[in-house]
Amino acid sequence: MSSIPTYVPGHGLLRGKSVLITAAAGAGIGFAAAQRAAEEGCRALMISDIHEGRLAQAVDKLRAETGLSEVHGQLCNVADEAQVQALIAAAERTLDGVDVLINNAGLGGSRLLIEMPDEEWLRVLDVTLTGTMRMTRAMLPHMIGRKQGVIVNNASVLGWRAQKEQSHYAAAKAGVMALTRCAAVEAAEHGIRINAVSPSIALHDFLKKSAPKELLERLAGGEAFGRAAEVWEVANVMMFLASDYSSYMTGEVLSVSSQRA
Repeated sequence: MSSIPTYVPGHGLLRGKSVLITAAAGAGIGFAAAQRAAEEGCRALMISDIHEGRLAQAVDKLRAETGLSEVHGQLCNVADEAQVQALIAAAERTLDGVDVLINNAGLGGSRLLIEMPDEEWLRVLDVTLTGTMRMTRAMLPHMIGRKQGVIVNNASVLGWRAQKEQSHYAAAKAGVMALTRCAAVEAAEHGIRINAVSPSIALHDFLKKSAPKELLERLAGGEAFGRAAEVWEVANVMMFLASDYSSYMTGEVLSVSSQRA
C-alpha cells in the first residue's frame, strides 16, 4: 500500500473565479472541493446542501479555515426543480455570476436487483443523474449568455465497473458520464466546458457510516495504490478541470485512480 501524499498547497488555479458546489456540507468530496476552491484563490463561493445545520457549520468552517469571507450557503434538494432554480438564481445574484459549477450531489445504497423496489431505484437516479441534469440545465442559459463557464460533474468508476448490489448507483453514474459527453458537445459552441471526475473509493465519515468496514477495506485494497483516495485528492482533479489548465478538454471523464483496478 502506498503512503498518503502530502497535502498540496493552492497554486491560484481559480484566482478571480466564482464557484458553486452542490452537496458540499459535511466531510465528503463536496466539502473538500469547496475548501480547495478557496485555497486555489476563488473570489467567491457558494455551497448547497439539504441539511440546514450542517450547511451553516460548513460555511463557518470554510470562512475560518480558508480566510475567504465570500462563502455563502443555500439549501437545495437537487431532486426538486423549484429548489434548483432558486439555488441558481441565488448563486447568480450573490456571486455576481457563476464561473464554475461542480455537480457533486449523489445518492447511493446497496441492494440486490431482485430485491430492489421501484422507489429506491428511482430515488437514486433522481438525485444522482436527474439532479445533475437539472443543475446543468438551469445553469447553462446563464453561462451561454456570458459565452463562458465550466461545469464539473462527479461520476464514479462504477459507471465502468460491475459490483454487486450497485445496479441503481452504477446506472446513475454511467448516465452522468453520458450526460457529460452529450451536454459538452452542445455547450462547446458557446465557449463552455463540461467534464467529469470518476472516483473509485474516497473515504470520508459518511461513507464509513453507510458501508461495512470489511467491504471498504476490500475495495480499497483492490485499488492501484492499495488504498482509498483522500477526498482532497479527488477535489484536486476537480480543480484542474475547473481551471484554465484544462482549456482544451470537454466531454471527458477522468478516472481518479485506475478505472479497472
